[in-house]
Amino acid sequence: MLLSIGLAFLALRSGLALRRTRLRRAGRPPELRPRHLRVAKPAVVAIAFGFLGGLGSWLWLRGGDVFGTFHGVVALLVMGCFVGAAVLGRRIEKGRSRSLDAHALLGGLGVLLAALAAVAGFVLLP
Repeated sequence: MLLSIGLAFLALRSGLALRRTRLRRAGRPPELRPRHLRVAKPAVVAIAFGFLGGLGSWLWLRGGDVFGTFHGVVALLVMGCFVGAAVLGRRIEKGRSRSLDAHALLGGLGVLLAALAAVAGFVLLP
């Protein structure tokens, strides 16, 4: 899971670089957007696999209330943020949306919450 959070952080960095060039109205280097997409897409997939794996292992190994822990609730919020950012990002990529600020907010919040979920998950380790 730490690798997927690291990938998400790299996607956040490249996304923030895109945002800085947009806000400065500077010419965007052509490699910024492909770099962001190249890292962000696998990061979302890795986060989703981690979420599903955590959900499955909790049900299989512990059999308890999946979202009865702080970690579980935060993980659900993380998944919601990343799915929202991915859907908006796909629409932006296809030219069907200009919701760049909402995409940035969801992605940034997702990374922060993912770090919180990682810390909250330490107490659940055997």
